[in-house]
Order: sequence, then structure tokens, then C-alpha cells
Amino acid sequence: MPFEVYGDGTVYLHGTKAALAPGDVLEPGYESNFRPDAPLRHVYVTRTLDAATWGAELAVGDGPGRIYVVEPTGELEDDPNVTDKRFPGNPTLSYRTLAPVRVVGEIRDWVGHPPERLQGMRDGLAALEARGEDVIED
Repeated sequence: MPFEVYGDGTVYLHGTKAALAPGDVLEPGYESNFRPDAPLRHVYVTRTLDAATWGAELAVGDGPGRIYVVEPTGELEDDPNVTDKRFPGNPTLSYRTLAPVRVVGEIRDWVGHPPERLQGMRDGLAALEARGEDVIED
């Protein structure tokens, strides 16, 4: 279910291909999972497993996708890249923060999207890039 809250409703997730361990910290200023040439001012998190799955599957890198349970250390705001642009309100429960987030665990039993759906998303992102519309509002 795409907009289903993961866990008890207070769990935040981050999808990536980076190999991390509990206690590691994700900080702003690193390259985007989606645009490796674009360092970001924010760290992005979500409360839905579906959104974290997309992050893990679409992340740049050769390793396997990973989904981490994270703990924000600062204020969160709605992610403007999806909120009201793609989905009215914030049903994906996607957020961003200028503060670091701490890894507290890893979800290992998540299931990826079907190959044809994943390819459809990749094709859509490539089309945005070709049109110069692959802008991340950061």
C-alpha cells in the first residue's frame, strides 16, 4: 500500500544504497540519491515503506538497496518535491530536514516493486531529465 504508515506511526525511514550501521549519521551536504552531481542541503525521510522502497531502488550506486529506520535530530518539514506537486497534501508522508538523522536499525524483509513498475519509474525520471525538468527543490 503506497500511503500506508509503517510501524506505529512514529517511525521514520530512509532508502538508499549506502551501507550503514546503527549509530551512523546521515548529514546534509551529500550527493542526491537521484542526481549524483547535486549535493543536497537536506536529508529526506518518510513514514511509508513504499516511499522508502523507491528511495532504495532508485538510489545511485552498485550495492543493494537498503532501508533504514532513522531518528531525526531536528525539525522536519514536508518534502516540497512530492507535496502538492505530485500528491495534494503529503500522503507519502515524505519529509526533509536540515539536521542530521541517526540510523537506529535496518529493515531487511522489504519487497521491491515489480520490475516493470520500477522500469516505468526509471523511464519517467529519464524523460524528466531529457526535458530539463529533473529539478530537486532543495
